[in-house]
Amino acid sequence: MMQKPVCLADFEVLFKRSLDKNARDYYSSGANQEQTLKDNVDAFSRYRLRPRMLRDVSNVNMKTTILGEEVDFPVGAAPTAMQKMSHSEGEMATARAVASVGTCMIVSSWATSSIEEVAQASGSGLRWFQLYLYTDKNITMNLIERAERNGYKALVVTVDTPILGRRLADARNGFNLSSHLQLANFSTDMVQSSLDSSQSESGLYRYTQVLMDSKLTWDTIVWVKSITRVPVIVKGILTAEDALLAVQYGVDGIMVSNHGGRQLDGVLASIDALGEVVEAVKGRVEVYLDGGVRQGTDVLKALALGAKAVFIGRPVIWGLAYQGRAGVEEVFKILKEEFKLAMALSGCAKISDINPTLVAYQKQLFSKL
Repeated sequence: MMQKPVCLADFEVLFKRSLDKNARDYYSSGANQEQTLKDNVDAFSRYRLRPRMLRDVSNVNMKTTILGEEVDFPVGAAPTAMQKMSHSEGEMATARAVASVGTCMIVSSWATSSIEEVAQASGSGLRWFQLYLYTDKNITMNLIERAERNGYKALVVTVDTPILGRRLADARNGFNLSSHLQLANFSTDMVQSSLDSSQSESGLYRYTQVLMDSKLTWDTIVWVKSITRVPVIVKGILTAEDALLAVQYGVDGIMVSNHGGRQLDGVLASIDALGEVVEAVKGRVEVYLDGGVRQGTDVLKALALGAKAVFIGRPVIWGLAYQGRAGVEEVFKILKEEFKLAMALSGCAKISDINPTLVAYQKQLFSKL
């Protein structure tokens, strides 16, 4: 038996032991040959730290703000679907955990707890709502209205999923949501009629083919902004060109993300795409990152490269599978302590001390030898 987890990798080991193959493969898999899934994690090791010495780090302060809201440290929960496959309390347990550690939760449209249930569980905790865009605009409008009414402070519009990427594990398993669960933000009949899997594809693939809008353009973002009172963040940006368009079309934030390696395989790791996006926007909007964050030094590197905050997805699921709310809290506490240590050992007493001089790309280092 494994002892109490001491790092995020330990939670992954326990997660793999605890769930059935259908759920385990859904959470763990990436698109096609999973090049990007693997590289999201590996890419962080290509960036090396350049610590500064003889700095007073006796009192390290990790507090920061995102969209004007204070958080205790710059790590939040990324939108991760169908969390009740991992634990019976699902998103509600995650919401309680994230609120208790003083950071932000992004709630998935495809949650197995409703917008209202998660809001109640979160209480006064900071929460954003991840939004997919549907062919039937009334569905999208209903989600936005409910999110606003229930205290979600921003919309995170996923723009990298006009159609679903091909995830071979889900196709082989004929993935489908367990019969006792449902996508809680939608009518049962609508979801069930579209989630039924075929022999060659997952039920989720069928769902996106039937219901989601593949005709999205930047004008769609303008439309979303016109019908909401809260800030709009676009999630799934990987290039300077799209970052510039995002600013042009008035977004309030950008999430550098490749959907956890689950959409187009072979794209840049999130940390590799971060620099050009930050350079393109030049501080006009906040930039966040998800994908591959597994330790405190990863957080430090992302912030040094210009991210305002990072968000973690799979590690939240690992903690949830391990011990529900307590497991998720432990994941965040470990990552927070690792980040605090990384800051101190790099000579950073506060978030504003973190800057690009702290990191060097490995190839650049070797070129100087």
